Amino acid sequence: MTPFDLAKDIIDKNNYESAVNHLGRAKVVLPTFSELSNPRSLDPSILKMCSDISADEPNSANLFRVHWYNNEGQNGLTEVPGHFILESEFTGVDAPIVVVLGDRFPMINAHKVLAAYACLVTRLITGQFNPAEDRAIWPSTGNYCRGGIAISRILGCRGVAVLPEGMSQERFDWLDNWVTEPADIVRTPGSESNVKEIYDKCAELSKNPANIILNQFSEFANYLINYQCTGGALNHVFTHLQEQNNQLSLAAFVAGTGSGGTLGAGDYLKDQQGTLIVAVEPEECPTMLYNGFGEHNIQGIGDKHIPLVQNVMNTDIVAAVSDKGCDCLNVLFNTKIGHEYLINRRKLSSNTVNKLTKLGLSGIANVLAAIKTARLLELSKNDAVITVATDSGALYSSEKIFTESKIFPDGFDLVSAGETYAQHLLGTQSDHILETTHRDRNRIFNLGYYTWVEQQNISLNDFESRRDQRFWHKLHQLLPIWDEMIREFNKRTGSV
Repeated sequence: MTPFDLAKDIIDKNNYESAVNHLGRAKVVLPTFSELSNPRSLDPSILKMCSDISADEPNSANLFRVHWYNNEGQNGLTEVPGHFILESEFTGVDAPIVVVLGDRFPMINAHKVLAAYACLVTRLITGQFNPAEDRAIWPSTGNYCRGGIAISRILGCRGVAVLPEGMSQERFDWLDNWVTEPADIVRTPGSESNVKEIYDKCAELSKNPANIILNQFSEFANYLINYQCTGGALNHVFTHLQEQNNQLSLAAFVAGTGSGGTLGAGDYLKDQQGTLIVAVEPEECPTMLYNGFGEHNIQGIGDKHIPLVQNVMNTDIVAAVSDKGCDCLNVLFNTKIGHEYLINRRKLSSNTVNKLTKLGLSGIANVLAAIKTARLLELSKNDAVITVATDSGALYSSEKIFTESKIFPDGFDLVSAGETYAQHLLGTQSDHILETTHRDRNRIFNLGYYTWVEQQNISLNDFESRRDQRFWHKLHQLLPIWDEMIREFNKRTGSV
């Protein structure tokens, strides 16, 4: 089957029955997409079960924490998804920049576990994955494969992480503690930009029919879960803020390209609020902007190709940011000297400064791109820009140490902090940014041909079908169908 064969019923009854029996014995209940979109709709007994276990455990109750509404302690729900606002005294632009927090997701402290759940559960309920026999292969540059390993552990199946050897040490440390066997961590050559090498390894692994490749870059379940759950969560944050300022509009949504899935939230926000969609990539690898290539260190943002699940023709702006800026700001936001400078010299509150530690490298990139967008569009104090912090600075302590030794060999002091803030944050301008015309969007769309048609054997007709927004609108019809199939699966397991 191809990524376009989106099942609406059971494909293989033997696999389905095996999955029912497997999860039934383990007493696993699967949450629906609508429950993850609105966890307050969950039965109180489920919420109580979640509160009794740690969010870091490979426990099936944590499937019901795979959403944006966890509180800071991850032991209950918030009324509104966790977020903070960066005001003009920090960013230098009038528009408030709203950052929604991904580090409250369970097990991996990053929102990519949401996509991992969606990609595997849709295979389970359609009989395309047998957890008793198959191995789930998770190609990624870090967080998605960690999410996949976590979901695999909970469902009692074998998971294999495939990721570049140059990713942050914290990713590998986490994987070492979670995989079933050391061989289930497959390191491919290169770093963030080397996605083709991941695909090549997956092609090799797929020769074994028991290896099921769950490629986030081409799994439309990734797009759909983000459309419904991430889009809904971000819209809730905005409407909450709008209650405090009825003049507020949601001008733009900013997200790194990554696998293209999170950008699906932009489609939801455009449907609801008319929001512009801004896709972010590194200056060092400006694929969308300049048909460019290169290597960079903004882990989780862009990778020399156009994902199949990226709705390119709905993209309004493309912005590129420098990985050097993200690396240096990672030091500023996560060191004692950096905090001293921001509080004492920039007069920022300690509360604001502490929140900056919630930004991982891709989160910093998203904030910088949001500032660029605000400058380009000359946004006012009533024009909000919303973005996500996929993960936090805690995942990049090793990268911070490396940056300090490489860029600040004489030590990171108050002068270094001031220079970093001035150059890489206040100095952010509307360069390397493009308001896309129809011709621009077609050019970017066409770049995907070389990956998906020439290399990955997607048919030209299927590839071309994605130009039309009706293709994406039709995808949304799958969401209630899959929810009903999840409910039926849970009934069959006897776990509800």
